[in-house]
Amino acid sequence: MARLAALTFLALLCSVTACCHAAGYGYGYGYPSPGSGSGGGYPSPTPTPTPSGAGLAVGFYDHACPNAEAIVRGAVKNAVEQNPGVGAGLIRMLFHDCFVQGCDASVLLDPTAANAQPEKLSPPNNPSLRGFEVIDAAKAALEAACPSTVSCADIVAFAGRDASAVLSGGRVNFAMPAGRRDGLVSNANDALNFLPPPSFNLSELTASFAAKGLDIDDLVVLSGAHTVGRSHCSSFVNDGRLNASTSDMNPGLAAQLRARCPASPTAANDPTVAQDVVTPIALDNQYYKNVLNRNVLFTSDAALLKSGQTAAAVLLNAFVPGVWEQKFAKAMVKMASIEVKTGVNGQIRTNCRAVN
Repeated sequence: MARLAALTFLALLCSVTACCHAAGYGYGYGYPSPGSGSGGGYPSPTPTPTPSGAGLAVGFYDHACPNAEAIVRGAVKNAVEQNPGVGAGLIRMLFHDCFVQGCDASVLLDPTAANAQPEKLSPPNNPSLRGFEVIDAAKAALEAACPSTVSCADIVAFAGRDASAVLSGGRVNFAMPAGRRDGLVSNANDALNFLPPPSFNLSELTASFAAKGLDIDDLVVLSGAHTVGRSHCSSFVNDGRLNASTSDMNPGLAAQLRARCPASPTAANDPTVAQDVVTPIALDNQYYKNVLNRNVLFTSDAALLKSGQTAAAVLLNAFVPGVWEQKFAKAMVKMASIEVKTGVNGQIRTNCRAVN
């Protein structure tokens, strides 16, 4: 009955707002399937737009390094099939890279004598961000095949795309424009300033995304990445949502988390829990059903029900098959175009952990 009511609501919503596009909610951008650089092994990618003015292009390496995307996809597929958590980490890595200094692989840089505190050591990234070894493996293979040709920033973007394809069983599969250059600056404080924490409310989240050129629908759609991966207890226990008397969390989930998490996590005692308690290793739209059922960990997740616009988007993503997957593909491409460096504005690192 609840599903029928939700679908009835969505039908009325779409009739008023024209949110339901023809042909399966397609976006109609008409990209052809990529050539030899696409890597194969999945259905034809979902059509996606080239970011306007970003200087990026689908198939950017088709001539300079024809197997570039296939090499990255192979490294990602091998790693994610062995450990799905690495796939969640690679999707998160793209987000954490792009929101700080733009999509320029600044999150990959190791500390040096001249810069002891790069982004990867900032609290939002350390120790939780995963997948660096997959980027290293892909880069090593690319340097052997096409020296000094493929940027680390493009590897991060391809890896986020490819992890999405593996974790979704090919349902999220899209063309990723390339041509990014690698940045030279990485500062831990920038990660604190630009990465929205899980404690943010809806207005704070909206402002954080708007600062990067992303709208409220992008916010709702990209939040769906919380359908995979794990979170440290310290990311949510201090928000008050586990308190039985005041919580807006499903009481059953709150009880499970209180049993699993210490009241005051420390570096030595900070367990992890699945972000999606229903389908923890599948990139799917279950997250939105969890939001509706109050089975989500973060204040930022629960915040999606705090306005009519975002709540309607949650319903749409939860109950209309395929719509979230297509929206997620579009939003990933849009996010991967944030403040990119092209041409002489960056470099192509030979080692993703250090500037040349």
